[in-house]
Amino acid sequence: MILVYTRELTLERNHTNAANVKKAFSYNISPKRHQNAHTGDKPYHCSQCDKSFSQNRGLKTHQRVHTGEKPYQCSQCDKAFSRKHDLSVHQRTPTGEKPYQCSQCEKAFSQNNSLKIHERAHTGDKPYQCSQCDKSFSQNRGLKTYQRAHTVEKPYQYSQCDKSFSCEDVLIEHQRTHIAMQPI
Repeated sequence: MILVYTRELTLERNHTNAANVKKAFSYNISPKRHQNAHTGDKPYHCSQCDKSFSQNRGLKTHQRVHTGEKPYQCSQCDKAFSRKHDLSVHQRTPTGEKPYQCSQCEKAFSQNNSLKIHERAHTGDKPYQCSQCDKSFSQNRGLKTYQRAHTVEKPYQYSQCDKSFSCEDVLIEHQRTHIAMQPI
């Protein structure tokens, strides 16, 4: 892939088997930073866990997980959020606004990502494939849960009996057995 930036901040991607595509930016962007999004290069590493990011702003947003910083405050209630997008989604909840409509059926969603996941039910698209076998999934979380079947990883631990589980749903079911056994 050859990247060419012009004075007008226009990007041309020259692919061997594809037509040239131009991408114009409304702000000054470094060619290397934009290129990271296409190459998968993630040079920004979190010092507190093993996550990496293609852009520094992604790392800064992620670090709020560790610091607990929540700079985006709802003006209607006392909730605060670490990401501006999460505040926007929260503010749609009381209004019931669902601006993302499925083109195949009548369903509407408050988040674009939820619509994309829903549309896979119509297309049968399962882009998340297990590297150990041929099983595919429509959602990344389904793949991650399934992959634990190939390992002994059980990250969901119940502190009252020291049992561990490969997925959160099974842990919740197990917790209910303890609640049912408690005397009234």
